[in-house]
Amino acid sequence: MASNAAIDASGLVKRYGETVALSGVSFDVPRGTVCSLLGPNGAGKSTAVRILTTLTEADEGTATVAGLDVATRAAEVRSRIGLASQDATVDGLLTGRENLIMIGELHHIGRRVATERAAELLEQFSLVDAGDRLIKTYSGGMRRRLDLAATLVAHPEVLFLDEPTTGLDPRARNELWDVLDILVDEGATILLTTQYLEEAERLADDIVVIDHGRVIARGDSRSLKRQVGGDQVFATVVDPATLGRVSELVGRTAGAEPEIDEGARQVRAATAVGPRAIAELATALAEAGIEVEDIGLRQPTLDDVFMTLTGHHAEEVEEGADE
Repeated sequence: MASNAAIDASGLVKRYGETVALSGVSFDVPRGTVCSLLGPNGAGKSTAVRILTTLTEADEGTATVAGLDVATRAAEVRSRIGLASQDATVDGLLTGRENLIMIGELHHIGRRVATERAAELLEQFSLVDAGDRLIKTYSGGMRRRLDLAATLVAHPEVLFLDEPTTGLDPRARNELWDVLDILVDEGATILLTTQYLEEAERLADDIVVIDHGRVIARGDSRSLKRQVGGDQVFATVVDPATLGRVSELVGRTAGAEPEIDEGARQVRAATAVGPRAIAELATALAEAGIEVEDIGLRQPTLDDVFMTLTGHHAEEVEEGADE
């Protein structure tokens, strides 16, 4: 295990009957970093989290969290982690403050300390005004923020967030991301599972791409994007009749075979020269007297990466054992 690893998984295998949910998954998460397990529904992300949080046992392989073996020292692992699962776990018949105090007492930190900690977390998660309201009156975003606050009551060393923004509207998702930004700035170690490419790119230092129970790629967003051939220069023309000539100019400027999208009246090609390609192409088009509607440089997205690696989009829902 890497000496600085807060999480270290090696060769994890999990079967549910004839279905293989994990097939030799290995990765590590250094302390004080954020790692995202990225993949579609059924990829195996939640299964990996369940093993690492001691909720289920691996059929093969080993894992340590906070330096402790999850199989042989499960109780100690549970005392050092926080888990926000896909479904909110707070009690809807209690207030936000009462939920946090109750969780603190379950962690044996004492009522006085639990009360002080509840006040701190309500402030941190912008829930002070709603702190004494019943949870059943909360919006989905407020409930998810409280659920995340609940995982932090006992100051866990490692935080697991299993699809924390699933089902939230864009505004609530952004609010939760803002909270996670604060935790990251404070040096939290977080393992985040998501099928949202934007979420992985915004929050994670390291992205582990999982598909059909296997790790198929790993790296930060920039290194993953390089796998699909770098930037693309493009030009959208006014007159479709000029697409052939524009294709010649784009290919010569980019130094690569261009693609023509007749429906979009656009020509694009991979380029290794970056922004310089835009200036050179603009000059060539002007000299040729070709009018364009748009010209620019497009960076590949994580969705492009996922399509290249798997043949399908990350958000596509698949059947699988990853419940």
